[in-house]
Amino acid sequence: MHSWVIAIGMQDEQALANLYEATLARVYGIALRITRNVQAAEEVAEDVYWQVWREAPRFDAKRGNVTAWLLTIARSRALDYLRKQDDAELCEEPELLLMNEPSRDGDPEGLLAATQKKHKLNQALLQLEPVQRQLVAMAFFRGLTHEEITVFTGMALGTVKSHIRRALKQLHDVLEDDLIKGFE
Repeated sequence: MHSWVIAIGMQDEQALANLYEATLARVYGIALRITRNVQAAEEVAEDVYWQVWREAPRFDAKRGNVTAWLLTIARSRALDYLRKQDDAELCEEPELLLMNEPSRDGDPEGLLAATQKKHKLNQALLQLEPVQRQLVAMAFFRGLTHEEITVFTGMALGTVKSHIRRALKQLHDVLEDDLIKGFE
């Protein structure tokens, strides 16, 4: 694939077609996973390959492989699409997302229960190390796969999985009583 990117940098349309054929499924897949909209994912994928066409001369193989580069562009374009659709910026910390979650219950007792649940979960998330909290946010609040997280963070796949597994165990341990009681 690296040779295709070099050729694309010299305006080789066939090289772009080859790269497109070889990578479209993954690029479209990450775009669809983030946007959760078929039309949006198609637009994002198109934007990715236009960006590849423009920026191929600047691709540096020392900084990563072609697939990682493409998936990073796809993720960025998909998040840009979401930002344009919704004026609210994406939250960097999961506890901010929890604080803004609307209550499903209209009665005061339901509102109090929902607030207490959010508070307990927020407190549990705050007990995680910052790296673990960020990885959990990427996986569960943004819907990224472990592989996509490795592309975004530059961490090894095993490291990402280990951090998330430890974080989930810690959350389970902290919230175990509440889980059994159903967060009453």
